[in-house]
Amino acid sequence: MPHHVTVGLDGSPESSAAAEWAAREALLREVPLRLVHADEWPVSAAIPVAGPDVRRRWADELLAAAAEELRQEYPSLEISTRRLSGRPAAALSIEAAEADLLVLGSRGLSGVMGFLLGSVGMETIGATERPVVLVRAPGQPGGRTEAAPEGRFGGVVVGVDIHHSCDPLLDFAFDEAARRGVRLRAVYGWSLPPFARDASALAAAEREMSPDIARRLTHILAPWRQKFPSVEVVERSPIGAPSQLLVHAAADAELAVVGRRIRRSPLGAHIGSVAHAVIHHCAAPVAVVAHD
Repeated sequence: MPHHVTVGLDGSPESSAAAEWAAREALLREVPLRLVHADEWPVSAAIPVAGPDVRRRWADELLAAAAEELRQEYPSLEISTRRLSGRPAAALSIEAAEADLLVLGSRGLSGVMGFLLGSVGMETIGATERPVVLVRAPGQPGGRTEAAPEGRFGGVVVGVDIHHSCDPLLDFAFDEAARRGVRLRAVYGWSLPPFARDASALAAAEREMSPDIARRLTHILAPWRQKFPSVEVVERSPIGAPSQLLVHAAADAELAVVGRRIRRSPLGAHIGSVAHAVIHHCAAPVAVVAHD
């Protein structure tokens, strides 16, 4: 099956930013780009309130216009379009199963429409085990103030959990850094129980525990350093909340990479608190990679 990058479009500025990012990613991977739109995407200012025929025509025109614009900007890129039927999360997850990764626009959870767009992205992440990248539009709250030229920002940031295996996460992060020729910053944040968080306990913990934690992080990363020898790696394991540390570390990043553990239950998939926080507070594009 041919490899490709898929991006979901809904006519919003966020999905336009996602399409631009996805086009550059497809070129990096030397694979085609597929633009898709799901018929039952939540109604917004960008999507007309109309009957099915009008919405289908609007979707076809949206996809055609986006494809033409990207073809002019990236003439060497192979681009196709597809209109999907059904609820976006389900349709996008099926589409993602055929792709190297799925790219979506994101507005976090700010405001009513932000909640709708955010809920599509979050539901889709939970419905697929393929990597999903969420991209914010330039100038929106919490996003970039302007479009980010390729290579301008500081490499790739990945959040590492030293207590669980996360091979797909590290493989994805190292591969992205290698493709871009940029530095990879691997971050693990840790803390003490609430009853032991006075100043003296923190100082003692930093002296006694930090060296061992740093060694464990180095041990986890060692196989990936060997697999991707061209990638310069910076390791950080400070005391602090993992989500806050990742958001701060990714402030100037090209891409932030976080994991979510695959948990199958009758209540559906679970997205961890760290991934959830980074998705909604990080200005950089965020890749969510599922792993056991």
